[in-house]
Amino acid sequence: MNQLDALKQFTTVVADTGDFKQIEAYQPTDATTNPSLILKAVQKAEYRSLLTDTATRFQGRALDEITDRLLVRFGCEILSIVPGRVSTEVDARLSFDSSATITRAERIIELYQAEGIHIDRVLIKVASTWEGIQAAAELQRRGIHTNLTLLFSFCQAVACGQAKVQLISPFVGRIYDWYKKSAGAGWVEADNALANDPGVKSVTQIYNYYKKFGIATEVMGASFRNVGQITALAGCDLLTISPDLLAALAGTNAPLTRALDAQAAQALDLAPVNYDEASFRFALNQDAMATEKLAEGIRAFCADAAKLDQLLLGH
Repeated sequence: MNQLDALKQFTTVVADTGDFKQIEAYQPTDATTNPSLILKAVQKAEYRSLLTDTATRFQGRALDEITDRLLVRFGCEILSIVPGRVSTEVDARLSFDSSATITRAERIIELYQAEGIHIDRVLIKVASTWEGIQAAAELQRRGIHTNLTLLFSFCQAVACGQAKVQLISPFVGRIYDWYKKSAGAGWVEADNALANDPGVKSVTQIYNYYKKFGIATEVMGASFRNVGQITALAGCDLLTISPDLLAALAGTNAPLTRALDAQAAQALDLAPVNYDEASFRFALNQDAMATEKLAEGIRAFCADAAKLDQLLLGH
């Protein structure tokens, strides 16, 4: 049995790509997209027609509507391949506006429903800012499932659990990147690998806390840099993995065992934590890595959303 098949015994495998033609070979259950992945896809010849068709068909409509229609077009293509859910992201430029996030999310869901897609097959991705988490709480109350992304810290995860969001996407690789860059020449890869990887440790802490206290929110590790980060999180509810790393897992038969275990987590001696807005903002502020990576991630997604706007305007 290859490692990908072994991983599927413990964890729901999700494809992290907008390149839906790459997905089928690995038979993931779900798929995730983001503005950067969609931008990358529409610049490939085989997907260019999705952009031009959408831009032409809805010419004269507001640009943000055309963008959402393009995202939904990709989502529908993905859902024709995967049996489960697709994650579609609300414009990152709304990351600090709860009401605008809710409005945009509801439109995305309406566009999916107009294509005959059931609401349970879509996760609306929202950045894990305080405003994003509050928007997600309201969306969940309205029956819309959310995926809280750009999550780098324990306080973000706790607040998402309090908000009863459907799923969170803690970013393993970007946490690893920050600590490696911060350490500079003092970084020793072997000392920071597998269970000692700072990104792996972050997701493990969140997973154990959720399972200890019966928090129903699903944990989906994301943003992987190497196979070791993935295998060290075998047993996590879900893992969203790029096509390159899916191929690497499928290409090795090295043994793989469960690393995270919900029953074991319940036996841990952990204290419950609660955050209101002030304590959340303070806890996030005290975490330099999470503060920097959240801001950087939002800026990068905003930049790619703007590039996608330009491609739609100039199709």
